[in-house]
Amino acid sequence: MREYHAPFEVGHFYHIYNQGNNKENLFREERNYYFFLQRWQNYLNDYLEVWAYCLMPNHFHFLIRIKDEASFPDETPVNKFLEVQFKRLFSSYTLSVNKVYDRSGSLFRKRFKRTLVDSQEYLTTLIHYIHHNPIHHHFTDDFKCWHYSSYSAIIGNGLTKVEREKVMELFGGRDRFIRFHSGLKEYKKIKPLLIE
Repeated sequence: MREYHAPFEVGHFYHIYNQGNNKENLFREERNYYFFLQRWQNYLNDYLEVWAYCLMPNHFHFLIRIKDEASFPDETPVNKFLEVQFKRLFSSYTLSVNKVYDRSGSLFRKRFKRTLVDSQEYLTTLIHYIHHNPIHHHFTDDFKCWHYSSYSAIIGNGLTKVEREKVMELFGGRDRFIRFHSGLKEYKKIKPLLIE
C-alpha cells in the first residue's frame, strides 16, 4: 500500500506532487510558473533542498530533502510545520490566480501527496522520471526543451536554488547525469512509489 502522506522528517527525501482541482490548469501562462517558484522560495526554501522539479500546466513534481540545519520552531513538530507552509504556499498562489483571472474557489487538490524516497536507485530514477514527465503527459517531445523543470538548471552554470552540486555528485558528474537522462528508463521497480 502506497503512503501518500508520509510524515516529514529532517534529513529525508520526499517526492512531492499536487495537481489542479478537477484537473484544472495551475499555470495558464509563462509568468505563472515563475510566480509559483517565487512563492515556493518564500514559504519553503529555508526548510527544504530542491533536488529536482518539473512544473506542467495542470500539476507539478518536486524531489526535496528536509534540511538538517533548518530552524524549525521548537514548539511545532517538523511535519505539522511543513504541512502549514505548503498550505500557505498553495493559498497564496491561489489567491493571486483568483484575483488575476477572476475566478474563485480552491485551485489545488485539498491534500498534496508525498512519498518517502528511501533508496539511491529510487532517487536517481525519480530524478529521471520528473524531468521526463512533460513527455509522459504529451506537453513536449523533448524534455530538454521544457523550460519549467530543473534539468537545464542542473546542467547549466547559472545561479540556481536547485542542489546542482549534490545532484551531480549523486550521478558521478555532469556527463553521467546527461547520459542517464538520454535514454528511456524502466520505471517498474519504482512504479508502486510514483504518484500519478
